[in-house]
Amino acid sequence: MKILATTNAPFEFEPPAGVEVVPVDEREPVPAEHLDADAAILVGGRTRVADQLAAEASGLRWVQTLAAGPDGVLAAGFGPGVTITNGRGLHTYTVAETALALTLAGILRLPGMLAAQREHRWAYEEYGTWRALHPTGRLGSLIDTDVLVWGFGAIGEQVARLFTAVGARVRGIATTAGERGGFEVFTDADLPRLLPATDVLVMVLPHDDSTRHALDADRMALLPDHAWVVNVGRGTTIDNDALAAALNAGELGGAALDVADPEPYPADGPLWDARNCILVPHVAGGVAHGSDELINDNLARLGSGEPLRNVVPR
Repeated sequence: MKILATTNAPFEFEPPAGVEVVPVDEREPVPAEHLDADAAILVGGRTRVADQLAAEASGLRWVQTLAAGPDGVLAAGFGPGVTITNGRGLHTYTVAETALALTLAGILRLPGMLAAQREHRWAYEEYGTWRALHPTGRLGSLIDTDVLVWGFGAIGEQVARLFTAVGARVRGIATTAGERGGFEVFTDADLPRLLPATDVLVMVLPHDDSTRHALDADRMALLPDHAWVVNVGRGTTIDNDALAAALNAGELGGAALDVADPEPYPADGPLWDARNCILVPHVAGGVAHGSDELINDNLARLGSGEPLRNVVPR
């Protein structure tokens, strides 16, 4: 068996005996002698290699992406004979820790302190004096707050565990209600009741037609004016223009965003200068933690005819 393996992202994979691994740079065409590959490990974006394999690799049976969201690979147009599996589970811990880090950075006002540091200014009177746990009109801590995690899969559960560990009360939103990992989980139908009581809304939704602008101006208006919106899912799930307007109007406490729409986010986009907005360039999921186990398990399943893990429906 021959597997093409991307060199555009670090990951762990120790192939078993009898498997030939051919490194490929996704920015360059695959040499003709390797278009007979049985499988490919790709980052997950729309690349020259993804397009070429979809068009020319007639014997390809399986594409494994390192990304949890394989939108670009799907757009390449692989035929029905190619099974596409994603990297769901590889980014659970890094995305969850980023969600917590962004939230704490916002509510503890770290951007302001960093600005003071750049000015060589000891801003104790602004940030260091005695204060209430939750000063009037804003959050000062995650202790004793109500956090709602919208998108309660593996990442959402890990987000819930981390936020609980620092003193928050956490509930989730998913497609089906119930209890997961000890947390109460509701559905979209409960949002009108839950959003007004939410201090921090953490978005972990994937990109698809049903989630586009899931958080729109009407739903934002249900949040308290001290609430923070944190997005570590996909930028398309929030109406970002409406978010910028709500922030600037003082209708939200702040936003901490790992993602935007579009990406790269344009230099004249309103989020850059929106009030109390932290915007970072989609950095949360850049570690494929556990890739060796996932890839080798799927490789064994491919050989035995068993269903693969993380199959992307098409």
